[in-house]
Formats: sequence, structure tokens, C-alpha cells
Amino acid sequence: MAVVLIGPPAAGKSKVGKRLAALLDKEFIDTDALVVRDHGPIPEIFAEHGEPHFRELERAAVVEALRHDAVVSFGGGAVLDERTQADLEEHVVVLLDVDAESVADRIVADGKRPLVRDLDSWIALVAARRPLYERLADVRFATGTRPRDKIAQALADWIHRSREFTE
Repeated sequence: MAVVLIGPPAAGKSKVGKRLAALLDKEFIDTDALVVRDHGPIPEIFAEHGEPHFRELERAAVVEALRHDAVVSFGGGAVLDERTQADLEEHVVVLLDVDAESVADRIVADGKRPLVRDLDSWIALVAARRPLYERLADVRFATGTRPRDKIAQALADWIHRSREFTE
């Protein structure tokens, strides 16, 4: 069973995920990194082939990642696929959430997110996806300005408590 991190772009899923994987002694898998490894930079995929093609590549990366007992970081839009939504029922799903104020500098400085060109586009994207993120998540952790190590530790503690409760 995987621990899957979902949430908006720039919420810290990869950074928290790496720390969480170390705390849980699990492998860390980033689905965006799998796509980049196999197909090249995401902005180039969007520019050359469009979003639907990217989503199919992303879906294949999700299927590969969910085969592992790992901490898995999804790209912000990976949950849009209904097959992925169904797959998540078998895993622990964590929503890493962030507010616009905390993410503003990350979005502007990044330039790697084809669907998020500025803070207004990020706000609109997150507003559209928020109900889906919340429906899929077993738990929500706000990242904001909290140190990534503290978020990862709080999440690891939650996972350990949840396992004790259900076992």
C-alpha cells in the first residue's frame, strides 16, 4: 500500500514526500519525475503534444508508482483521471494544501508549470480542483510556511497512529 500525496501545484508534495519516505523507511516516487525521466520536460510535452497526451503519460506513471509500497507524490492534476481516482481507494491519500499567499513566490519563480503562469491562474486551478482533492483525501495537512521537516514528521506520526487504530 502506498502513501499518496496529492494537492495543488507548489504545495510541497515532492519535498515533503522525500522527507516522509525517509521517516517511514519507504521508497519515494514522484510521478512527474517519472514522466520527465521517460519523456522529457513537462512544459515541452505540453507545448509539442498538448495536455491530453501529457495526461496519458502521467496516468502510466501513476500506474507504475502505485505498484510499490512507497511514498508517492502525484502531479497536481493526476487525480483528474477517473481511473486514478478509483485506484486511490486502496491507498492512504494525503492532501497537502497551501494558501495563495504562501505559494505566490514559488509560482512566479518556477516557470515549470504549464497550467500555472501566474498567481491568478493558480487560484482558479485550485478552486476548480479543491472539491476533488478533498473528496479523495483521507487527511489534509496545510503546508504554508511550516518547515517541511515538521510537516513530514506530523504526517508520519498521523500514519503511525492510524495504523495502530486500524490494526
